[in-house]
Amino acid sequence: MTIKTKNVQLSDSAASQMLIEWDVPIEMDDGVVLRADIFRPAGDGPFPIILSYGPYGKGLAFQDGYPSAWKILEEKFPDAVAGSSNSYQCWEVVDPEKWIPKGYSCIRVDSRGAGRSEGLVDLHAPRETQDLYECVEWAGSLAWSNGKVGLAGVSYFATNQWRVAGMQPPSLAAICVWEGYADRYRDSSYHGGIRCTFTRNWQDMQVKTVQNGRGERGPRSPFNGLLICGDDTLSDDELADRRVDIWSTISSTPLDGPYYRERSPDFSRIQVPLLSCGNWGGHGLHLRGNIEGYMRAASSHKWLEVHDGEHWAEFYTDYGVQLQQAFFGRFLRGEENGWDARANVQVRVRHLDGTTSVRSDSHWPLSTTEWTLLYLDLENGSLVDHDPAQKAECSFDALGEGLDFLSAPLSSPIELTGPLAVSLSVSSSTEDADLFVVIRVYDPDGEEVTFQGALDPRMPLAFGWLRASHRHIDETLSTPYRPYHSHDRKQLLTPGIPVKVQIEIWPTSMVIPAGYRLGLTVRGRDYEHSGEAASLSNMKNPMRGCGPFVHDDETDRPRSVFGGKTTLHADNGSVPQLLLPLQRGLLEDR
Repeated sequence: MTIKTKNVQLSDSAASQMLIEWDVPIEMDDGVVLRADIFRPAGDGPFPIILSYGPYGKGLAFQDGYPSAWKILEEKFPDAVAGSSNSYQCWEVVDPEKWIPKGYSCIRVDSRGAGRSEGLVDLHAPRETQDLYECVEWAGSLAWSNGKVGLAGVSYFATNQWRVAGMQPPSLAAICVWEGYADRYRDSSYHGGIRCTFTRNWQDMQVKTVQNGRGERGPRSPFNGLLICGDDTLSDDELADRRVDIWSTISSTPLDGPYYRERSPDFSRIQVPLLSCGNWGGHGLHLRGNIEGYMRAASSHKWLEVHDGEHWAEFYTDYGVQLQQAFFGRFLRGEENGWDARANVQVRVRHLDGTTSVRSDSHWPLSTTEWTLLYLDLENGSLVDHDPAQKAECSFDALGEGLDFLSAPLSSPIELTGPLAVSLSVSSSTEDADLFVVIRVYDPDGEEVTFQGALDPRMPLAFGWLRASHRHIDETLSTPYRPYHSHDRKQLLTPGIPVKVQIEIWPTSMVIPAGYRLGLTVRGRDYEHSGEAASLSNMKNPMRGCGPFVHDDETDRPRSVFGGKTTLHADNGSVPQLLLPLQRGLLEDR
């Protein structure tokens, strides 16, 4: 059934009216029917379309489904909720009340098997990408459409944009990938070859709860009174039969290969104009994909923006909405709005007081980068600017606190903006070792400084991970600042025999004042700060510095292998070192 609501007043300040069509059917090529909600200006059009496709339930209000995130949005980002009644706010997709007055229509599609769409839930699968392709073409052919469809949304609603863009649907005119990872293996499932348990908990907390078939066992939509999870009420066993257990597949597929490749984009085929928006605090899920996608996409019209703050928030702020509307105005409406004069790369550089400065550039890494090496002095536990030129080794219990290396107090401020990498020579008392590398900052009193992450309010500056048996490098894709591991083979260690490893550290940005110290920790388990854990209503595990992106699956990390002793080595043929992206011209204006 399709319910139509006409002439909805958007707000006191908005003169335009909105037409809403609830639960519009979209039949896929295999006969499965998906359901969409359409918000559009009253009138005949033509209107460009902002479309999203995902599994979180199009009828679930942001305020009801994600109350702690909504509270943060209200309290910390008042502009995000101003100028709208917030009556149609939904998690991680655009608020139609801020787009309809600008002449856009907005379409939200429940993905296959989610919300009110029938079918089998198989998250990130090729079938989903095909569905999204067909939804784009269906939307582009609507009578009131101008034939141009843009994709927008955060996280899941961003990740699938990379994949469908590679399929080149004719009606797709632009994509705005807001904090959305690209590589299903490296960005999400396995960090450096180490299994991340986020997917398991995420599926339980955010997907199963709004699966189609929950019917009366699920909530009703405050938007229209419809059952959010469809009209049929199924048993738990019946629901399980309609859902692919992606966690069991990930757990049984520890190496990269066809399963992950068909759930990752073909960058060479992405030619549509794109805006990739990342978050410096997005370590563990999205940041790497936003940057890799920008770098590797074949589009001749592409832009990278990186901000800070909470994962979901900036998308809704005045800054975020204006950025999106300027981009889509150019490519969906043909506006001559100055977008083409925008620098291809624009990043917000963080300062310790919570403010930011803007760097604009035509390159990533930034053209102002001065690549700088610091060396690990294994005897003294320090980071130094010269090769210690001595043979040394130091060991740590793999499940302990690891080893810390600190710089001297900085004599002047420095700015780190860009990717980092570390080279080590390591051995283990067992046949393998997991390496967790943490970039940290300490104040003049020796206290660690932590930073707002995308989800966790207290994170260190940057993370890198590598399972030693996954050390093989893909030379065609690697650079000195971003080692690229093939993850297609295991090269087990001989206990006590050192091997050389290169570890990718995800990009970061921060101005570190004089008197502070830079730190590097090498350990064999996830970082945890010493303070109180944080929580969000949609996250299962308490957050202690890594957000929900932890590596605590004992089947992947048996103590007999990953609970041994790990040793770092230095000699004339192997000097442990850290590569830093120092920036010329310290920013002063904020």
